[in-house]
Amino acid sequence: MSKVSRRKFLAGGLAGGAAVMLAPAEKVLAAGSFSGFPDGMGVLVDLTRCVGCRSCEAACNKEQQLPAPDLPFDDLSVFDQTFHQGTQKRRPTEKAYTVVNRYRPEELDKPVYRKIQCNHCNEPACLTSCFVNAYTKTKEGAVIYDSSVCVGCRNCMIACPFNVPAYSYSEVLSPVVKKCIFCYDSRVKHGQPPACVEICPAQALTFGKRKDLLKIARMRLKKSPDKYQQEIYGEKQVGGTGWLYIAETPFEELGFDTSLQQEPIIDNVKGFLGMVPMVLAIWPALFTGFHLLATKHKDHAHDDSRVEEEKR
Repeated sequence: MSKVSRRKFLAGGLAGGAAVMLAPAEKVLAAGSFSGFPDGMGVLVDLTRCVGCRSCEAACNKEQQLPAPDLPFDDLSVFDQTFHQGTQKRRPTEKAYTVVNRYRPEELDKPVYRKIQCNHCNEPACLTSCFVNAYTKTKEGAVIYDSSVCVGCRNCMIACPFNVPAYSYSEVLSPVVKKCIFCYDSRVKHGQPPACVEICPAQALTFGKRKDLLKIARMRLKKSPDKYQQEIYGEKQVGGTGWLYIAETPFEELGFDTSLQQEPIIDNVKGFLGMVPMVLAIWPALFTGFHLLATKHKDHAHDDSRVEEEKR
């Protein structure tokens, strides 16, 4: 039996809690079987092609009208930045929906660059953990966010297995969670690729239907088995993601979490959720019974007191 980390336990609990409070029982039970929309879009990231130019960061910044970065996008010294005492590379923030990090695997004589953003999961933990329905999984594959209903609870930040959503501390009275939305409103829902994909000069990013991207990835792996690790990261992790990765270096050496389960996060509490229909059916009847019994005893007491008064 595999161990469940505290973060995964909290993520599963939050996902389940929100689902119990808001979702109809039959939909909750079906959640673990959802595998994404059949024509959902995604992006294949070929890490053997990325040159670390940060063009994708610049394009995202312009498309989403984000604040200017602390350092220009052509300043490659950002690759030397780390957080948490050097244990973690740069991560997306409220000012940057995507970042590129540099890694130096021991077996290679060259650096490897990795782009990081929301992976747009088939069954997003951020969505199932949100009790105000601020998140939506669109048929195009994007996981979008409605700030107008967000209450700033930050459950989604805990639930996300990729540690992506960022909180905007600059807006005290209007709490907002910031993350990549796949350029949904301006591009993807109109059939156009995200800004980061369109600008990539090295063709490291390929936009298309997720099912077609998996075919392309498998073809590359089969054609060049010595060049690539024989795995597609995102194909099965936490139920599958819209962003898929292939690389020549083991993924754990590039900062990927290779310990993630294959099932969606909601499956961690699926057994508990199976009790929901029973609970919903029993408790109303039980409380109704308690109410009727209490009312009956009260009525009897009232009748007895009336009889005593008549005797007098």
